[in-house]
Parts: sequence; structure tokens; C-alpha cells
Amino acid sequence: MKIIIVDQKHGETRSLVLKGWMRVLLTFCFLGMPVLLGYYGYQFSVNRSAGLYTDGAAQAWADRLVEQEAEVQRIREETLAQLQALTLRLANLQARLSRLDALGEFLTSISDLDDGEFNFDQVPALGGPKLRLEDENNGFESFDLIQEIDDLSLQIEDRQQQLELLENLLSDRQIQSDTFLAGRPVSSGWISSNFGRRIDPFNGDLAWHQGVDFATGVTGVDVSSVASGVVTFAGERSGYGLLVEINHGNGYESLYAHNEETLVNPGDIIKKGQIIALSGNSGRSTGPHVHFEIHKNGRVIDPASYINRTNR
Repeated sequence: MKIIIVDQKHGETRSLVLKGWMRVLLTFCFLGMPVLLGYYGYQFSVNRSAGLYTDGAAQAWADRLVEQEAEVQRIREETLAQLQALTLRLANLQARLSRLDALGEFLTSISDLDDGEFNFDQVPALGGPKLRLEDENNGFESFDLIQEIDDLSLQIEDRQQQLELLENLLSDRQIQSDTFLAGRPVSSGWISSNFGRRIDPFNGDLAWHQGVDFATGVTGVDVSSVASGVVTFAGERSGYGLLVEINHGNGYESLYAHNEETLVNPGDIIKKGQIIALSGNSGRSTGPHVHFEIHKNGRVIDPASYINRTNR
């Protein structure tokens, strides 16, 4: 084998002849070394892979898979529990909405409101442009059960607002009805003396009678307030005997005289129809009866129109 070496700088050449063992050595360097390196690389790779797939590693992977399966099962059970809780909440909201609707329809029917003012048969009136909100989960939309619960919550909120308005209206009407003077102070008895001029029963002179007398025939008959108000006087007063006086607001007062017993005290809040006294024969009286007066802005007025009124 002959090898020619060229000097790049001076352009000179030199020849080298390889014979015998030198030729074998050079052939081994050029051909045997790559084969040897490839062989040892393969053996290293096989030994390393064998180390990765030992029995211990396989057991570790198996344990890890068991842990992951247990974690997946736990997540599945928690999800099912949350789903059941949401379903129960949805059912409770639906039942609550049904009760609110029934109550609203009942209140609307008894309050004589205009048709359509409060409508519990229709869904809430909503509107507005459609604007889509992307959530943090790359646009993933919540499932339908959550949407159902949100819709029911909106309906319940709407019903609650309507019922609050309805309650305020009914409260105002109830207050007006309670303070509206109407009816008789006793459930039985007859009018024995009207308002105005009359012959005085004690001396026979012409006199002025400031109220209406209801003869009860016996003492101890229930005397009721014709409207709600506050007791301003309860006790003995000259000529009236045992007297109860009630202020109803808006300048109105009512008086109930000649009682056998008073059942209220000054400052008491009285409801319409509440029993305030028992009829009697106290004071300037010829027999068991109730003397009933109405004052408006400090002036005595004829109770007849209020007695014959229809309760609101």
C-alpha cells in the first residue's frame, strides 16, 4: 500500500509505502473501529433499557396506575355528588317558584288590581343585545343544569320583586281600610237616639245630642272599635261615664261612652273590630246602651253616614 503526502505550502510530495503489519493496522483503524464503536454503543443501549424495565420499575408503574384509577374514581364520585346536590337545588327552586306563583296569583285576585299589572303566569320580561362572554376554559360552556338553575333564580328574583310591590300596595290598602271608619260599635242592639236635636230624657227640655245611642238591653255587650287607631283616653268623664276615646289619624276620633268596663288603656294600639269595652249604664244614662260619637278636626259630626258605610 502506497500513501502520497503533499506539502500544500511548498508543493512538495512524499511517498510512504506500507507493508505487512502496518497495512493491517491501518485497515483496522479505518474499518474495524467504527464497527467496534457501533457494537459497544448497542450494548450500552441494551443494558440501559434493561435497567429501565426492571421488576421494580414495572411495579412502580403499576402502583401509579392504581393511584390514578383511585383518583379518577374519587373525582367521579365527587362529581356525581355535586350533580345530585345541584339537582336537589333545582327541585327546591322549582317548588319555591310554584309556591310564589300561587301566592302571587291569589294576592292579585283578591286585591282587584288591573289585569296584567302583575302576571305570574308568564316568564319575566327580559331583553338586550346578545353578547357572548368567553370563560377561562377556552370557551367551554357550562352544562344545561347550571343554566336551568340560573334561569330559575332569575324567575324567583322577578317574582320576589313583584310580591314586594304587591305587598306594599296591599299594605297601603290595608292601612287605608283599617283607618276607614265604618260600621256599628255593637253587633246587636238598636238605635234609640239619633244625632241632633232631641228632648232631653231627664228634664224634657230641647237639647242637642252629639252622637248616636245604641240600646243593648243588657250590660256587658262587646263594644268594638270601628277603625284602627290609638287610645287617647280611657276612664271616667263627666256626663259620659266610663269613656273610651280613639284617635284614627287624618283628624278623626271616635268616642264610646256609658260603658260598664273599659278593656284598653291610653296609648294602646287598636285594630279595627277590636273589643275595647263592655256596654253599661254609667254616667248620665237611663239604661244600658252605647253612646257613639265621631269627631273630625275637633268638630262633632253626624255618625250616621259612617255607621252605614260599607267596609273597604
